[in-house]
Amino acid sequence: MDAEKLKKSMTGRGWDFKHFATGAEAADYLAGELAGKTVGIGGCGTAEAIGLYDRLKAVCPDVAWHWKEEDMDGARARAMTTDAYVCSANAIAETGEIVNIDGMGNRLAGTMFGHKSVYIVAGVNKVCPDLDAAIYRARNVAGPLRARSMGKKTPCAAGELKCWDCRSPERVCRAMTILMYKMMGMEKCELILVDEELGM
Repeated sequence: MDAEKLKKSMTGRGWDFKHFATGAEAADYLAGELAGKTVGIGGCGTAEAIGLYDRLKAVCPDVAWHWKEEDMDGARARAMTTDAYVCSANAIAETGEIVNIDGMGNRLAGTMFGHKSVYIVAGVNKVCPDLDAAIYRARNVAGPLRARSMGKKTPCAAGELKCWDCRSPERVCRAMTILMYKMMGMEKCELILVDEELGM
């Protein structure tokens, strides 16, 4: 992984870039950045791994995360109207593209529209040399791992770890986005890279 190349690629595409040694440092940074703001969090094993929810709950008036609330649909809807949105990525290309796959679509929508700021926090395991490799990782590593973690009855969860482009009703990879540039109308889009392996 070439962090300097990634930084240059991201800033060239209008994104801000922060680089931390640990997830704890990234959580400290985000708590400082987002204090006093309402925050939505997408389905995010990285946020869980760095303890972000509890950090934000202590300093933010509202943190909407469906993983932490009984009314999951209500939390997803509330997360779409917050000041800021936080999630991770399934893959990040050193050339500056961010790839995400989703089943419900809330995480994809949250990164593209409706927020003043978007923060993508990701471990070094998500970084790939180029866009083709990032798409491959999202489809053949992150998607199958998520399906397996959720106990889905899909070919990728039950067998070889790869995308079978299945027609299973339990399929979790139903849409994919490639963020190529900072979205119009957003005040801030930032990639936060952590020198740890985090999430799937």
